[in-house]
Amino acid sequence: MTVCRPKLWKYLSITLSFVLAAQLLSGAFSRKFDPLAYVMSVHQRIPWKIWNESLQASSETYQMGNGAETSAQEGTQDSSLLSKEKPLCPPVPPYLAGRLTINRTAPSLEELERTHPELEPGGRYRPAECRARHRVAIVIPYRDRAQHLSVFLFHMHPVLQRQQLDYDIYIIEQAGSGKFNRAMLMNVGALESLKQYPYDCFIFHDIDLLPEDDRNLYTCPEQPRHMSIAVDTLNYKLPYENIFGGVSALTVDQFKQVNGFSNSFWGWGGEDDDMSHRVRYYGFFLSRYPAHIGRYTMLSHNKDAPNPERFDKLYNGEKRFKTDGINSIKYKVLDIQLRRLFTWVHVELYPS
Repeated sequence: MTVCRPKLWKYLSITLSFVLAAQLLSGAFSRKFDPLAYVMSVHQRIPWKIWNESLQASSETYQMGNGAETSAQEGTQDSSLLSKEKPLCPPVPPYLAGRLTINRTAPSLEELERTHPELEPGGRYRPAECRARHRVAIVIPYRDRAQHLSVFLFHMHPVLQRQQLDYDIYIIEQAGSGKFNRAMLMNVGALESLKQYPYDCFIFHDIDLLPEDDRNLYTCPEQPRHMSIAVDTLNYKLPYENIFGGVSALTVDQFKQVNGFSNSFWGWGGEDDDMSHRVRYYGFFLSRYPAHIGRYTMLSHNKDAPNPERFDKLYNGEKRFKTDGINSIKYKVLDIQLRRLFTWVHVELYPS
């Protein structure tokens, strides 16, 4: 039989009151009588299973839900001591540096691996001092960018750790030499990451963009967020109002609601504008940090040839939103490796 915590304390208080009354009536009450000691002696006579179950119920009450402040208010001081769960990280991370120095060179991946013993297999990180408020998958579409990869990891791991995130970096590499399909790779990254861990936030990130300020939090707000709003190669100005390219953040629920990215954009350009249209079509709006926070440095690289069909696909995109996306993607995972600095997914893509 399980005794709930309130009933247990009621039982103890009644017992203690009875003993106090008996002591007073008998005239045996003296300063040497220790009520707390008596309560502990009563505890020793209660079957341990009943006592333990009541404390466990108290601890579960304190930890119920997602750890929100309301749960803490319902718990008492002794129940918080019973709970071994770490406290939530503060809403504003205390270790942020603000404006950052950008290094365009970095140590080799082998050297970087030796400097990050705190990472779990696959590049997974969780803060040791508190319980992260956000579970974030950083999804990187990738092919033939080994030099950029080391610079990106060298820069990003310290930033994300100062932000006290529960995160992992997913490098989604397209196999073969056919036309690059960035959007499909991001769809693959989202789907495969959710097979490993219950993330609540996706950050879709070009590997050649480095944030210049760690106050640009890699989290998901209530509305989809365009993060790379001020890029050095664009004179730190927003090219046009509805741009959603470079670095963007969506919750898992938002990503599923808009059916992910289109799978139809082979070659450079168009897929981000299609996603921007999807986001607004489904009733969301694009949120952004101030320009002095959302600043990025772009690493130099050779651009792919533009997709000549991108404008036609954008014009007719609305007709495909419900049928062209994560519900119609075709791909084959060739390999998954949990490396020290990231999770590598090698994938072959097929036209939908």
